[in-house]
Order: sequence, then structure tokens, then C-alpha cells
Amino acid sequence: MLQNNREERDEKVIDFTLASSKNLLLIFTRNPELGKGKRRLAATVGDESALNIYQFLLNHTVKITSNLYAEKLVYYSEEIWQNDIWDNKRFGKKLQTGVDLGARMANAFQEGFQNEFQKIIIIGSDMFDLTQEDLEEAFKALETNDFVVGPAEDGGYYLLGMKNYMPKLFKNKDWGTDSVLKDTLDDLKDKKTALLDIRNDVDYYEDIKDIKAFEPFLKHINS
Repeated sequence: MLQNNREERDEKVIDFTLASSKNLLLIFTRNPELGKGKRRLAATVGDESALNIYQFLLNHTVKITSNLYAEKLVYYSEEIWQNDIWDNKRFGKKLQTGVDLGARMANAFQEGFQNEFQKIIIIGSDMFDLTQEDLEEAFKALETNDFVVGPAEDGGYYLLGMKNYMPKLFKNKDWGTDSVLKDTLDDLKDKKTALLDIRNDVDYYEDIKDIKAFEPFLKHINS
């Protein structure tokens, strides 16, 4: 279980001038609390199992990002937790700001470029079939492309990366719907863009019911 020792709006300060990499990985995460988040999953498996599954996914995200050669910033949805699974020595910590998901992502990208990072990628924290190698491939794709997109099966994207800030990508999107990927690629139609393999994020029971790693969380459903 994650520890709930919280310090609201307290941030780990990174000396960007001494950053070892010009790559920046933004990790957007929701504070894991019972009855909050993964509501579509919880509708089938219940609140407690949904929380346990999300914590499992968070731990997976820590595993695949900890050793990535990039600066890493975790953006919390509600408040910053200093004592949790995100090691303060490996991950900077900030709070998402903005009226919707688009604005929150835009603010994070904009700050990263202001701090002179050259390649910035954003991911969520609920992708079980994402690996460190996928993230390395995405950064490598930005060597010869201006943008990189990881399409999700549900019509959104699980990863977005760029070498220059493009505000248009974060505007006029119906976030959380199956039109986001199409609208984003329409914005990028004249740009040099790399597409990664399609991946499936975890939103519904159907997304995990046949995956062995999730069996311990679903015994009450399958018994």
C-alpha cells in the first residue's frame, strides 16, 4: 500500500542546468485513493479491487521508468506525496495545473521546453503492456521525427512526444473519447511524425480479464 504522508503543493526542485539528459519524461498520475479513479473498472470489480489494480499499474510504471536515461517528472492529479513509490532521488514531483487534461499536459510540456529540454514525452500510469524499451524507442524516434505518438486501442493515445512545443495539440479535443487520436493526427498531418505500436490501456474489466497478471485481483469476479 502507498503511504499517505502528504505535503500539499510541495515540490522536489530539480537543478535543470545540471540535468544529465536533455530528454524529459512526464508521467501523469492520479493520486491512488479508495473510491477515486478507475471508475469504469470499479463498476465491475469494486472500489477496493480497482484501487489495488491501479497501485499494481503504478508499480509497473515505476519499474519501466526508473532506469530510463531521461529526467523524469511525476505530475500528481490532486496533491504531491513525498513518501510513496516514486523515489525522490529518481523522480521530480509536481502538481498538474489546468482546467482540463489538455491544459494540464500543455503546461507540463511548456515548462519542460522552457527548462531547455530537447525531447519531451508524456505517458500516463495505467499501461501494463508498456516497457522501458518502448520508451527508449519513442525517444529514439524523435531523433529523426518532430513528433511521436503511441496510439491506444480505445481511440486515444498512451504516449505523445515532441521536440518543439505545439499548443494546437492540446486544444479542441474531446478528452477521454475515441476521437482524440484522430484529431491529434489531423493536427500533425503536415509534420514528421512517428507512430508506435498500438497498445491497450486499462479502463475496463474487459481490458484485463484474460491477463494472468491481474488474476489475483479478480478472484471474486471469476469464482
